Amino acid sequence: MNATTYTHLGETTMSSDDDFAALAEPFRPELLAHCYRMLGSIHDAEDLVQETYLRAWRGFARFEGRSSVRRWLYKIATMACLTALETRTLRPLPSGLGAPSDDHRVAVAAREPSVAWLQPAPDALVGADDPAVVAVRRTGVRLAFIAALQLLSARQRAVLTLRDVLAFRTAEVAAMLGTTTAAVDSALRRARARLAEAGPAWDDLHEPDEETRRALLNGYVDAFTRADPDALVRLLRADVEMEMPPTPTWFTGRQAVIGFLATRVLRRNLWRLLPTRANGQPALIAYQHTGEGRHEPYGIQVLTLAGSRIARITAFNDPGLVPTFASTSVPGLRPERRT
Repeated sequence: MNATTYTHLGETTMSSDDDFAALAEPFRPELLAHCYRMLGSIHDAEDLVQETYLRAWRGFARFEGRSSVRRWLYKIATMACLTALETRTLRPLPSGLGAPSDDHRVAVAAREPSVAWLQPAPDALVGADDPAVVAVRRTGVRLAFIAALQLLSARQRAVLTLRDVLAFRTAEVAAMLGTTTAAVDSALRRARARLAEAGPAWDDLHEPDEETRRALLNGYVDAFTRADPDALVRLLRADVEMEMPPTPTWFTGRQAVIGFLATRVLRRNLWRLLPTRANGQPALIAYQHTGEGRHEPYGIQVLTLAGSRIARITAFNDPGLVPTFASTSVPGLRPERRT
């Protein structure tokens, strides 16, 4: 490329420094994943990555090569995230705020738009080679891992992700954070203990093979769009859970989840679902029919699979997420038509 554009607070600066672009740009997807893990918001993460590259570009002339470019960029990104977190609250899921209901007839709480809810992240943006993918797969529930990170203090979150997810050495993390190795080790112990105490749900689950995964996803799309709760029953685990930020109410158990969907959500020809991927999991972009021959963006559903069943449905009912995912739908996955 001949020039790289960086935008900050409405100002555009052009740099012809091909060296900076060539060295720094390959790390953008994994830096986005890192900022997302720190912040719990893909939108905020994109802003912080932009800020990271602006700071790095401005300081590139002073970069003396005493560390790798990757480590240098992670230091800038981490410090930018820590600064941002000084004025931001943690991003929860409904399951992190209260107990579930096992009765679909309960009054569903009103949406809470004032809460900064956890957001999903498109696989296509964070990069298939993100080091966190391997680490998070071991938990069995990647979205649950991201949610669990939000329980940690900002500094603990930084230490745990840099050490356990990205495998930087203790001394490297200490240098990035401007602290001692003893402080890093102490923060890491506290972070690991807090995560162990929280314990991600279904940490013993095993994801299905690709053929089963596709069949589950296609079956779910078909049943959902045809408003067929009986077909959904065959796809869900008995202990399935469903949550729907920004609605605080969430449900546990197949009877409650199916009852809620059947009575309050499913209507024939109301929904259009397009497959995508989020947080290393199968996901769906949801569009709702408006009654005027159009489908309007509604949100993102992330599915947690276990064996041959769906173990959790996390429906992020936020139309503002759809543009981020709209270009990442997965070709070749279509509802299975029944005759």
